[in-house]
Amino acid sequence: MNIHEYQAKQVLAKYGVPVLKGGVAYTAEEAEKVALDLAGPVYVVKSQIHAGGRGKGHFKEPSAGDKGGVRVVKSTDEVFSNAKQMLGATLVTHQSGAEGKEVKRVYIEDGCDIKRELYLSLLVDRATSAVTVMASTEGGMDIEEVANHSPEKIFFQGIDQATGISGFHCRNVAFSLGLEGKQVGAFTKLLSALYKCFTETDCSMLEINPLVVAGDGQVIPLDCKMNFDSNALYRHPDIVEYRDEDEEDPMELEASKHDLNYIKLDGSIGCMVNGAGLAMATMDIIKLKGGAPANFLDVGGGATRERVTAAFKIILSDPNVDGILVNIFGGIMRCDVIAEGVIAAAREVSLNVPLVVRLEGTNVELGKKIMAESGLPIISADNLADAAEKVVKAVKEAS
Repeated sequence: MNIHEYQAKQVLAKYGVPVLKGGVAYTAEEAEKVALDLAGPVYVVKSQIHAGGRGKGHFKEPSAGDKGGVRVVKSTDEVFSNAKQMLGATLVTHQSGAEGKEVKRVYIEDGCDIKRELYLSLLVDRATSAVTVMASTEGGMDIEEVANHSPEKIFFQGIDQATGISGFHCRNVAFSLGLEGKQVGAFTKLLSALYKCFTETDCSMLEINPLVVAGDGQVIPLDCKMNFDSNALYRHPDIVEYRDEDEEDPMELEASKHDLNYIKLDGSIGCMVNGAGLAMATMDIIKLKGGAPANFLDVGGGATRERVTAAFKIILSDPNVDGILVNIFGGIMRCDVIAEGVIAAAREVSLNVPLVVRLEGTNVELGKKIMAESGLPIISADNLADAAEKVVKAVKEAS
């Protein structure tokens, strides 16, 4: 689950991380009111959407001006006018996609005397099964750009969760960033607080870009992005309250209501599979046979007929889907349950795209019999390769 920048800073503040004073606003009038409570005379007006690169983005509407989604202004009047331009406009960034995202709230923050911009993030490194700190002197830039052109400027520090973070880890990172004197102590305190926040809130990624060294020597997170492990949210009802459903893909949101693991992709072949590994293999073989998957969808091992029906309807709600491949290996999940769910959904939504089904495992013969007697134009496949070939061929013929 993602949250907005201002929400992330509220979480950080609870752990003693120094953040600049600011407030969220939903109207230009509210934005001006927030600014009046800040020190000034410099303010920053920030669009709040779930996408990076806001400052370098652009608005679709000419009325929103030709500046990006993060603007430095020098009066409360400018706060009002810029907030008015941004709110309701569509901000396009390199992470939002060409369609962009509508700005429904802005964050008004105190200005900052910036001397240096750095990059800092904490993430779970799957290779080492440890929390890893990633740092770079190239703050304010996309870390992917730095990785591509100057990988030597990225420093990694692994932290063993059995022992936790220590002063040694913090100093290692601080020295890699060229910090010195009192800055090292300030950074040590900051990173220790960030690590505690990361582990206690079940974060999957915490990114600060830029982390700035201010004129008075303070080390301050100027921006913050936080992602949380969705499987651990039951432990954090306070964080769940930050969820902004307007920022989520409607199909992914609907899938979450049925406990389905669904991620929308850019292809044309919808996939419904049980098991994450099998789903990945299915997507790979579709690509191998010349097609492109429209989604990742894992119905899980204990799905009911209702969940299967919901999954099928979610796939068909994607206008880019020109064909569907159902690939089920029935262990805990019975093939007859899958067959009943697919048929129920196909009838309910008036299926009008090719459907290829490959079933194997528990009650497979019963599942195949149910589909054969359904009267629906279901294409049966013997194995995964056969299924991928048939669905790619059927989509090409249909188009």
